This record gives sequence, C-alpha cells and structure tokens, in this order.
Amino acid sequence: MFMNILRRKSFDDLLAHTQEKKLNKALGAFDITLMGLGIIIGTGIFVLTGIGAAKYAGPGLMLSFVFAAITCAFVCLAYSELASFLPVSGSSYTYAYASLGEIFGWWVGWSLILEYSVGASAVAGGWSAYFVGILHSCGIDLPKALTAVPADGGLINLPAVLIVVLATALLVVGVRESAHVNRILVYVKIGTIFLFLFLAAPHIEPMNWQPFLPYGIHGVFAGTAVLFFAYLGFDALSTAAEETKNPKHDMPIGIISALAICTALYIAVCAAMTGVVPYPMLDTAAPASFVLEYIGLHLGSAIVGTGAICGLSTVVLGMLFAQSRALYSMSRDGLMPMSLYKVHPKFHTPYIIQIVIGVIVACITGFTPIHIVAETCSAGTIFAFLCSCVGILVLRRLYPDHPRGFRCPAVHVIAPLGFICCAFIFSELSPHTLMLFTGWTILGLIIYMVYGRKHSLLQKESSNS
Repeated sequence: MFMNILRRKSFDDLLAHTQEKKLNKALGAFDITLMGLGIIIGTGIFVLTGIGAAKYAGPGLMLSFVFAAITCAFVCLAYSELASFLPVSGSSYTYAYASLGEIFGWWVGWSLILEYSVGASAVAGGWSAYFVGILHSCGIDLPKALTAVPADGGLINLPAVLIVVLATALLVVGVRESAHVNRILVYVKIGTIFLFLFLAAPHIEPMNWQPFLPYGIHGVFAGTAVLFFAYLGFDALSTAAEETKNPKHDMPIGIISALAICTALYIAVCAAMTGVVPYPMLDTAAPASFVLEYIGLHLGSAIVGTGAICGLSTVVLGMLFAQSRALYSMSRDGLMPMSLYKVHPKFHTPYIIQIVIGVIVACITGFTPIHIVAETCSAGTIFAFLCSCVGILVLRRLYPDHPRGFRCPAVHVIAPLGFICCAFIFSELSPHTLMLFTGWTILGLIIYMVYGRKHSLLQKESSNS
C-alpha cells in the first residue's frame, strides 16, 4: 500500500496529455507575462503594503520585498524548467506527481485548491470594498445588507459575488477572450501604479524612512511571511502550459519577466508610501489611496482606487483560472470525480469544473468573513514551492538526458536555496495559520484515502496489468 501511494506518473503518460489537444493553444510569451502581472499585482501592492509597513517592518518593508523576491527567483527558475519540461496543466500538482509520487501530488493539489479558492474569495472581498468606497465618494451608498457578510451585519457581499460570477463567465467562454480582457485590465493597472508613483514622488520626505528598521531584522522576516501573499500567482502561470503556443520557450520567458517587473514595482511603491506618510499611519486596507488623500490629491486618490479595482479583477480572474486547471488535471488522473474532466465542445474550456469553482468561491466570498483563513493561502503555496524545489532534483535524476526548453542554472545550488528560503518563510507564519493548514491537510488525506487512492488511473492500470 505504501508503495502504491508513492507511484509516479510516467513521462510518456504526462506528455500523452499534450497530444489530446482538447485545450486551445492561444497564449504566447507576452500573454503569459501579462497574465503574470495580472495575477501577481493586486492584493499585495494595493492592500498589504500599508499593513506590512505599519505592523511588521516599517520602511524596512522594502527589504521584505527583496527577500521574498529572492526566494521567488530561486523557485521561479525551478518552475521555469519544470514548465518547459512538462508542458501540461496542473502546475505544482503535476510536477509533484511526476517526481515525488501520487500522495505528494495529491497533497500539493489539495493545497493549491486552498490557495486559489480562499485567495480568490479574499481578493473578491477586497474588490468589493474598493468598489463600495468609490461609489460612496460619488455620493452613492449601497445598503449594508448587500455589501457585507452576515458576520459583519449584512446579508450578502453582493459586489464580491458578482465579480466572481463575471470572471467565471469569461473563463467559460474561452481562455483567449479572458486573456484579451486581462490584457486591457493589466494595462490600466500598470498605468495606475505609475500615476501613483508620479503623484507621490515629489512629496517624499527622506526623514520618514527613519528609523529604517523600527522592528529590527525579525520584523523584516515577519513582513516577508505576510507579504509572500503579494507574490502568490507566478506559480499559477505554469497551469497554462497546455494552452501556450510554444511552452518550452514562452513559459520561462513569461514567468521570469513577470516576477522581475513585479518586484521593481513593489519596491518603488513601498518606497513612495513610506517616504510620503509616516509608517505607523499606513495601517489601512487602501494604502495607495490613503497616501494621495494624505497629501490632498483627492482626484488622484479616486483614480488609484479605480485602478485597484482593475488590479484586483485580474487577480480574481487569474486565481479562478489556475484553480480550474489544477482540478482539471486531478480529475483527469482520477483523483477527483471524472465527471469534472469535460471540455466544452465550442469554447474548448473545462466549463463544468469552472462553473463549480465559481459557485463555491462566490458562496465563500458572499457569506464568509474570509480574513479568518486568508493567511492559509501563503501556507498552501509555500508547501507547493517546497515540493517543486525537491521535484526538479528528482526529475533531473530520473530523466537526465531528456531535452528541456529551459534548464535551471546551478540547479543543485538554486533548488536547495529555494527550499531553505521557503522553509524559513513557512516557519514565520502564525501558529493559527499553521493549525488551519494542518487541519486542511488532514481533511485532504482522508479524502485521498477514501476516494482518490481507489479511483486513481494509475491504480486501475496496475490492477489491470
């Protein structure tokens, strides 16, 4: 039994999925880069920057971004090789299945479900808050019953539900169409960030950067653990490998480019925020708008708020996309009900699973105070990163001579460094978050033992042989 749960998917079986050609190959390197910017730039820069500076690291939050970026760079190089080596849907789930075995593949896939569902719900809630705030500034006040979850005195967070429904509809219609919408929104979001930097930069007071490390170096690392959420998403890009025109070339370029651009923007925005406003005052969920309000630029604040809505919209779109592709791969392998493994005859998208995910996420964001479990997004993702750093070494050993569109340089140094950095960040998560992740893991293992192990296609193949 123990050996059964460690069985691996063969390389030939994995590549066979690429021959099915069920999913539409419509994405290029530029699309992948923009998708990365769309997924990554959102909650981190529009929400967590202020909170991270006020409560954890002060101006030293810029170092938190640097450390998080270095960690992501190590993992990013591993992901780039994995995506070019195994250009199939599923991201870290598929990589773990092929390298570490079925039980780890399931564990990673189960963690990704947590990351994307809770993350998309949390971001949708943030989108609703910005949307309601902009309407309020225009003199329009929606009833609280329709803009707050029951725990906060409302009936349903309707704007959050509507953005999830809209994103789901776009993803059902087609990845090409959603990519076009994503491209427009990314342009607006990037433009908004540059507008913020242009408006805020003249008001920077270097004295506000003193003391630079008010909470010491531990605060920087604690800020890194919190801010890692700001980088969640680049791993989701590899889930689009099966829908990329030339994955061996386009996936590495798209992933690395997106990470580099995001890091530069994060550091610039953090420097501007903490330079304009004393860091203790940045404890707000809308720091960019607050900074411009602080210096009297009310119109600029409204424009940035609108940009934040665009930014958070792309994050919702990207997370729903990534979760559907991860579950698509798991159902294809029999670990989830095979009924979910069905592609729309016209749109060539996994529409059933996309709709199911949309309904679940809409219910969560509409009725649940998501902040209770949002931190577990980081836990699930970091665990997937840990497995990928180990998996690339295993695949190098199993398939040393197989051609790779991209090879991670100094892999026996980069992969261990990525593992160590991720493990350190994981240890900096709060005890509450670690407990929630443990509970989710136990639930997942129970489902695997009861359903997944028995219905696995590898299990059926071994029984028939």
